[in-house]
Amino acid sequence: MAIALIILAAGQGTRMNSDLPKVLHRLGGAPLLAHALHAGRSLEPERVTVVAGHGAEAVTKAVAKLDPEAEVVLQAEQLGTGHAVAQAILQLSEFNGRVIVLYGDTPFIRPETLAALAESRADVTVLGFEAADPGRYGRLVVAGGALERIVEFKDATDEERAITLCNSGVISCDATQLAQLVGQIGNDNAAGEYYLTDIVGLARDRGLTAEVVTCPEAETLGINTRAELARAEALFQARARDEALENGVTLADPATTYFALDTWIGRDVVIGPNVVFGPGVTVESGATIEAFCHLEDCHISRGATIGPFARLRGGAELAEDVHIGNFVEVKNSILGEGVKAGHLSYLGDADIGEHTNIGAATVTCNYDGVFKHRTTIGANAFIGSDTMLVAPVTVGDGALTGSGSVITEDVPAGAVALGRAKQVVKPGLATKLFERLRAQKANLKKGA
Repeated sequence: MAIALIILAAGQGTRMNSDLPKVLHRLGGAPLLAHALHAGRSLEPERVTVVAGHGAEAVTKAVAKLDPEAEVVLQAEQLGTGHAVAQAILQLSEFNGRVIVLYGDTPFIRPETLAALAESRADVTVLGFEAADPGRYGRLVVAGGALERIVEFKDATDEERAITLCNSGVISCDATQLAQLVGQIGNDNAAGEYYLTDIVGLARDRGLTAEVVTCPEAETLGINTRAELARAEALFQARARDEALENGVTLADPATTYFALDTWIGRDVVIGPNVVFGPGVTVESGATIEAFCHLEDCHISRGATIGPFARLRGGAELAEDVHIGNFVEVKNSILGEGVKAGHLSYLGDADIGEHTNIGAATVTCNYDGVFKHRTTIGANAFIGSDTMLVAPVTVGDGALTGSGSVITEDVPAGAVALGRAKQVVKPGLATKLFERLRAQKANLKKGA
């Protein structure tokens, strides 16, 4: 059956105490909204519609980056979840299939749970969970395996409040039925809002079927405060660490390894303590990431070793058996097989050929204050320590630069380039200078 997703992302999230829309706060290096989109895409939906409201411009920009195929509709006034779905369902007037309504601030629903919702054949299906502490959640009243109604806590009897099966808010429904039911929702309540949960009662009044699909309570965790966001981050990291270990990754200290939503790591990768993976990192099997590294938007191939204390930034592409050592930063650069940069260097906007050695304190000077320029270094070259490569510049295959050189012109293949001032030696002058300075120091102490 064809699937469409509606993701509600219009709320202000006042308890976050932030100018940033709640769904754009980050979890695992990605906006909360990205987690809902990521989970929903596991169903291979034909349509994805995001309902934006508060901070709509920022949310729209984020959606365009996260999922360019998704549509965004505006809920100009936030009049409840039913009203939000009503804005989205207008975009699905010609869609034939099942619609699943998700929330942009509920990041942990698993693909398996969404699959169960998609496969349901009831007219309306609600995602429920057994709550350890039901608190003020809405209760799901079930009889004979069918969902009879959803009762809000404030309206529930003592008997209904004793029910532990609670409402997550996530709903699956046939598109045509959803449009009809949402159109019948009223706002005769204290808040004057249109509640999506009312469609269960409306469906039963029309003789339609309703059922519950259940999931663990942790999947339904919604984020409303920064404290909840912090707890969600801890839960996300715990799950990501467990998954990495199960997939054959060695974590020297799991508690100090931090992953992003899209981190991909192959088998037999070894990761030291205090390593942070930002968004967009891929590590192939057999690589080693030593302690205290920070990686983002980069690709690391088989056999590479990174760190300790290294940083890989956006656009860093490392071929097999590359070695990046302590206090080396790589950005927007392609390093060929076997390249070694062991110490204290910055490699930005560079193309470096295979088996080239980069000496300590080498810098590719890529920025002239207005434009970025590239440095090209051939294969099997040797860049001496403390070489400044002023881009745009090319160093040929097998070439060598002398330590302390400033290279401003291209170096042909096989050549040696020395770009430093001539050394001048003055015999005995250091002794005389030190004697004079010590005498001055002594005189100053006498006068004090």
